[in-house]
Amino acid sequence: MQIVLFTHPSFLDHQSMPRFAKMVKEGMQQKGHEVIVWSPTALFFKLAFNKPILEKWLGYLDQYVVFPILVQYRLFNCSKDTLFVFADNALGPWIPLVNKRKHVVHCHDFLAQQSAFGLLPENKTGLTGKYYQKFIRWGYRKADNFICISKKTQSDLHLLLTKAPKISQVVYNGLNQKIEPVTNKFKLREKLSNRYSIDLSKGYILHVGGNAFYKNKLGVLEIYDQWTKDFEVNVPLILVGELPTEEMIVFKEKSIASKSIYFITNIDDLQLQQFYQGASVMVFPSLYEGFGWPIIEAMASGSLVITTNEDPMREVAGDAGFYIPKKTFNLEEMVQWKKTAAQELDKVMQLNPILHDEAIQKSILRSKEFSSQGFINSIEMVYQQIIQNK
Repeated sequence: MQIVLFTHPSFLDHQSMPRFAKMVKEGMQQKGHEVIVWSPTALFFKLAFNKPILEKWLGYLDQYVVFPILVQYRLFNCSKDTLFVFADNALGPWIPLVNKRKHVVHCHDFLAQQSAFGLLPENKTGLTGKYYQKFIRWGYRKADNFICISKKTQSDLHLLLTKAPKISQVVYNGLNQKIEPVTNKFKLREKLSNRYSIDLSKGYILHVGGNAFYKNKLGVLEIYDQWTKDFEVNVPLILVGELPTEEMIVFKEKSIASKSIYFITNIDDLQLQQFYQGASVMVFPSLYEGFGWPIIEAMASGSLVITTNEDPMREVAGDAGFYIPKKTFNLEEMVQWKKTAAQELDKVMQLNPILHDEAIQKSILRSKEFSSQGFINSIEMVYQQIIQNK
């Protein structure tokens, strides 16, 4: 196959999307297919002088004015059997450039879309954001073929389309790096303790994720605070990801467990894997997700996972996960939510050695269902189906 892979521009500094695109590109190349990556380059963006508001609007010029013109010229050199692959549904505005040719769109989540159209009350979108999301929706509605990373994402997609797709398949993400349990968790914790000057010898609660509203990072702090109050424990909480927001900093300062809460930022993939491997449990109480990478990464590392009893988190963790209700924003119900979640956390932390080891083995086995090779094999089959369709 000849594949043209559309990806986000590197100047946007995304994290997960470049890894996904790299996995698709390298996987298809290893299968013997020819893959060319098409992505906007920074022209107007360079004139922004590191001013975010200018970067945003000048970046739009590069993405939606300059790049489409270049694509039109490049299409003259593409055979009629070239498959045009969009690495993300957020690349929707480019889809009409090739929607009359063989194409497929990888769909990750529609949270920004749902927020813009008032479907997620927890998150409001500004006026320009609403127009931008309409622009994206206009684009992907022109597509015929889709690959979704979960049944939940597929369901959300179908609600947003105005016509039935020709192809709509679910292919679960695969781990795009080798992750496995550590042989000696106690030695690893000692190593991490020395590196970060935190006593992790008795284990720690881990959370991995950014500050987006749907990650419910404040909810992690609330669960931990409630747990330390109700069960008088002293095991650190490690939050790996972005710098904390002002709201998170204030919450930490007021918490009775303030001295046991640590925000870790700017670490590489190996350091992240070590935090997974050394964790007692990862708490991942997302309100929404497209898939939930950290669930599988933690399980593959030999960590237990507590997550929200909603899809796609439940879809991904399966019977290897421990579950808590989705956070409510009703003040009276929130008190009960925190207590229920804290009880589940304590239950997992108090598992006897036999049940604990059994739960870890279940986690590891579950993670093996999400291999990168299985992912590549599955998307290749869909790609070939599209090529063969008249």
